Parts: sequence; structure tokens; C-alpha cells
Amino acid sequence: MKKLIVALLMICTVLSMTACNSQITPEKPEGFVPSLDTDTDCNITVVGSYDNFEALEAEFDKFNEFYPNVQLSYVKLDDYNNVLGTVLDGDDKPNIFFSHASMIGNEKNDPIFAHTEDLSDSALGLDLNCIRPGLINHDKEGHIMMLPVFSRSYGMLVNEDLFKKEGVKIPTTWTELINVCEELKNKGYVSPMMGYSLDSSSCFMYTLAYPQFIATLSENPEALTLANDLDPAAGEYMRPALDTVEQMVQNGYIDLAECDKIEDNYTEVILRFFEGDVPMMICSGDTVSGTRKREGQSEAFTKAPFEYTFTPIPLTDEGGYFIDSPSIEFSVNKDCDDLDMTNEFMRFLISNKELNDMASVKRLITPTTDLSFDSVYAPFSQVPSDRIISPEVLGITDPLTVQIKNAAFRVGKGDLTVDDAVTMYGTFE
Repeated sequence: MKKLIVALLMICTVLSMTACNSQITPEKPEGFVPSLDTDTDCNITVVGSYDNFEALEAEFDKFNEFYPNVQLSYVKLDDYNNVLGTVLDGDDKPNIFFSHASMIGNEKNDPIFAHTEDLSDSALGLDLNCIRPGLINHDKEGHIMMLPVFSRSYGMLVNEDLFKKEGVKIPTTWTELINVCEELKNKGYVSPMMGYSLDSSSCFMYTLAYPQFIATLSENPEALTLANDLDPAAGEYMRPALDTVEQMVQNGYIDLAECDKIEDNYTEVILRFFEGDVPMMICSGDTVSGTRKREGQSEAFTKAPFEYTFTPIPLTDEGGYFIDSPSIEFSVNKDCDDLDMTNEFMRFLISNKELNDMASVKRLITPTTDLSFDSVYAPFSQVPSDRIISPEVLGITDPLTVQIKNAAFRVGKGDLTVDDAVTMYGTFE
């Protein structure tokens, strides 16, 4: 009996100790785990072209929860593209700087890339798998010199409540788009679709034409080579996209007189859409980023708010395209002070959670695979993979982009016929 009692007491003691230990032993932490001395005292500077960057500053605060003595700051550089090389060569070198895909392959930027760290190095511990593969650019040697923190695409803001009120289905194919525009015109909408049209930069004509032109080139490598070489023969590949622009304007589905009243392609586009009488507003994701902040600035929207989303423009009877491009990318200056801590911050930032959080604050499209985290952009998560095109991976160059931008603008304005624009490929500046 005594042996039994002793045995029971020993079991109770072990169980009690196990219970206590389970209470005091911390669970394995999830997410970011510091790999450097958390008492490290240093400065990290990010330079870029944004006037302000609240979303990044919020990430600074979160990083300081792990490294309280690291001073992080963001600095805007005036005339960014022209002064970046000089700044990187200076005494007060930034740790991280804005970059973009069009910088690759341009000899003018060779001095910049001479300072740039290869982010493909596995020793850095960056979670590259959280980023959509089509957004990651490799140079000729396979190095990754920049990583996207935001992405962009082209589409249209849709007033979902207006469609419900009118009993009209939001179009998902070209035929549906034409029928919907016709029906809305018959219901008294002067311009069922609208967009910025005063200048070729970010005009609605470009937003309409670019996805279709890129899709055409993606199906024909020889055509892409001609287009990048600015060969006049590539003009024929613009024709379907230019026909689309011309048809929408000539049929009155887009009223130029109404569009020309919009004075800029950002704030004024948003405020015009928030008036509530525009079924579809053509724009880029960069414009959509300003919607949340301007909801309260619109008297009309404040009085009568409505649900809206950003969707691909259905340019074919198979639907629209998701032109998946980086918006802002970060590069690391390998010659900066405190490179280890700089890479530690990048390791913290390049993750599903932090990139999504930044995109949510800025309301830009996240570069991660989690496209549906913001309901405004959720329609893009429904685009089939065979209709997702990454221009940078495809090899689209800036001179090519200039051609379709200016050709579409002049056709949309009525300054050129489609035939004229096609023959002028390679001459637009």
C-alpha cells in the first residue's frame, strides 16, 4: 500500500511539473525572427521619389519592435532619376533605393547597378516565393537587382451599386461590354465609360490599348522583336488595340468632351468617379491607390457612398487581361554602412504579411500571391493564368511602350486614323 501511495505521489508530482512547464515555456514564435543582435545601434535610410511614404514608415515602427535602436528614415530625392547615381557615389550613401525594371539594360544606369546587391543570394534569407514570379526581374547573369514592394495593372473602376440600380450585369466579355455600354447610353448615361484624356501620359486610350497590344505580342515572339526594334512592320500588331480605342470613342461609349473636363489622371479622376454617375472609369492601379483617402474628400461620395471594385477591362470574348507589372521596387546598396542590418530589414519586409500590410496602407496592388486580400482588387485574382502577362518578363521595352501610348492617344483624339498610326510605328516620340 505504501509503495502504491508513493508511486501515485510521484506521478502527481511529474504531472504538476509538466503543467507548470507548459505554462512558462513560450510557444515557438511565428513570422519574423531576428538573426542579429537586437541591441544593434545604427541608421538605415531609404531614398525614393515619393513625396511621403507612410506605409513604409509603419514598417519602420514594426521593425523597431525587434530592433529598437535602429533608426530608419525615408528621404525623397528631387529629380530622382538624374541624381540617384550621384547620391550612391556620395559620402552619405543610402541603404535602400527605389528602382524599376526599365533601368535594366540601359548603359546610363550601369553606375547605379555597380552599387547594387544581388538579392538572389540565398544567404540573405529573403522569401522570394511570396512574390508573384512574373514580378521578379533577372539581369543577363540571372541576378536579382530589385524586388517589388508594390505592383500595378490596368483596368476600370466599376460602380457596383449603379449597375445594381440599373439592373445591368457588370461585363466580363467584349460583347457584354458593348451591350452594356449601349444599354447604359439608352438609360441616359452620356459616357458609360470615362477616363483621363488631356495628355498622352496615363490617358484612357493607353490603358485600353496597352493590354491588348502586349497580349498580341506575347503570342508572337517575332512580332515582339520587331516591336522592340521599332520596326515599322510591327505597326500592324497595334491594329486590334487601336481599333478598340476608335470603336469605343466613335460609338459614343466614351465621350471625349466629358473626359476632357477631368484635369488630372489621379485626384480628379477619382473625384469624378465618386460623383456616382460614372458606371466605369478607366485608369491604372496607381490611380486606384488614392481612392480610400479621397472618399472623405468627395462631398458626393460622403452623402451617397457606394461599393466599387477595380476590374480588368474585358477586351475580348474570353475576358480581360491582368497586365502584372511592378510599381515600386527596392534595391540594396551593397556599399552602404550597416549592410547586415539593411539585409535584415529587407528580410523582414519581403514577406506576405508585411508586403500586404504596406499595400493595404497605400492601397496599391500587393506583389504577393495573396491578391484577394483587398476586396477592391479581388477581381484580378479571378483572372485565369493564361491571361496574366508580365511585360518585364516578356521583354517589353520603354521605346515600344511610347509607340502604343502615343498612337492610341492620337487615334482616340481623332488626330490620326488607325491606318495612319499603324504606318507610323517607330516614329512616335
